[in-house]
Amino acid sequence: MALSNNVIGAINFVAMLLSIPILGAGIWLSNQPADSCLKILLWPIITLGVLILVMALAGFVGAFWRIPWLLMAYLVGMLVLIILLACLVIFMYMVTIRGSGHIVPNRAYLEYHLEDFSIWLQRRVRGSYKWERIETCLSTTQICPDLNQTYTMAMDFFRAYLTLIESGCCKPPTECGYTFVNPTNWISPINNIADPDCIQWNNDQTKLCYSCNSCKAGLLASLKQEWRRADIILLVTLIALICVYLVGCCAFRNAQTEDIFRKYRQGYS
Repeated sequence: MALSNNVIGAINFVAMLLSIPILGAGIWLSNQPADSCLKILLWPIITLGVLILVMALAGFVGAFWRIPWLLMAYLVGMLVLIILLACLVIFMYMVTIRGSGHIVPNRAYLEYHLEDFSIWLQRRVRGSYKWERIETCLSTTQICPDLNQTYTMAMDFFRAYLTLIESGCCKPPTECGYTFVNPTNWISPINNIADPDCIQWNNDQTKLCYSCNSCKAGLLASLKQEWRRADIILLVTLIALICVYLVGCCAFRNAQTEDIFRKYRQGYS
């Protein structure tokens, strides 16, 4: 029984360590441009990581002090959390399947269209109330102003691999035919009706294309990229947690069997 409890304790300690990548993924997302302005899964991921840490700690304490009811609570609670983590991994994958960039002639960067993304993601940025808060957040960053320090010539800018938010929010759509002055200053559009965003563009450095659908699409494209990276971390952690949980279940069953056998021998004696 002591050996089995030690094994269960060691397994729960590993489960505690596995909560770190989940917490790390949440903290990493909080420092990314898209997720810092559009906080959707940030707190659910962090909360799930904390709950897994607490549940693993409960299992560790239950094994160390030999508290059967606490171990049972750990097994049930961890199973629920593993299911929730699996649902989160699947959900993040499903909502980020769509949303590829479009090649623009004579440009190194890609441009994005809002309708290319999943309906669920589109709803996160549609509506004036939702977007006003996100727009204010984006306009207070140095994402667009920093471009003016990096690119002074039009050809250098056109050959640049802009980030997804830079491409969507810091310049007008290419098909509008604006003339480059600097990365955040464009004049004399050739075709103002080519895209509704053409008339949304404003050289005011606090407005730019922050009200454009292309900016919303760029934000979602960046969000998709960030979620895909975080999803890989969560998937690997999920697989490791499942393996640890199954080993823990076997160890707990063996401990129960040993305890019953020990009581039987004592009764027989």
